[in-house]
Amino acid sequence: MTTALGAPPIIIANAPDAATWRPDLETVPDAEAGLGAVGGIYTALLRAPAPVVVVAWDMPFITPGLVGALARGLDDADACIPESGGPRGMEPLCAAYGSACVDAIARALEEGDRRAVGFHRFIHVTILRVSAIRAVADPALAFFNVNTARDLEEAEALWQAHASSPLSDGRAPGKPR
Repeated sequence: MTTALGAPPIIIANAPDAATWRPDLETVPDAEAGLGAVGGIYTALLRAPAPVVVVAWDMPFITPGLVGALARGLDDADACIPESGGPRGMEPLCAAYGSACVDAIARALEEGDRRAVGFHRFIHVTILRVSAIRAVADPALAFFNVNTARDLEEAEALWQAHASSPLSDGRAPGKPR
């Protein structure tokens, strides 16, 4: 997925050792420290050529097909967020954002709203429905987060069970042709 949208991915991270995570990729710190996840989205939009597809580092099973579907969702919207079974019903840290989001994020931040979805009220957001996601990825696998050592063990077991990373043609591991 090194050039899923025509440009190599970049890593937005503030950790002192972030440049060692993937030395083959450019690593950029947040444009403004202390903003949390929305700061990463904002930095990606400022740094990369907009539009961008943002994927949280802790989601190891995102497929190129899902990245492409999110990007295509920007044809008629400022942001395209996938529907999920997560706590918010969507995954704002695996989403596509267009250039209109820069001013919307700045406005939300001026109002003190640092939520990853706080700027959505200022833009047109479309939701990529689970039915559409299933065509390009297994939603349960795609949105699996690795936040603990136990999650990492589970991710490794899932990886082994599916025998590989997500397939380059956009199918989720184990999905028939």
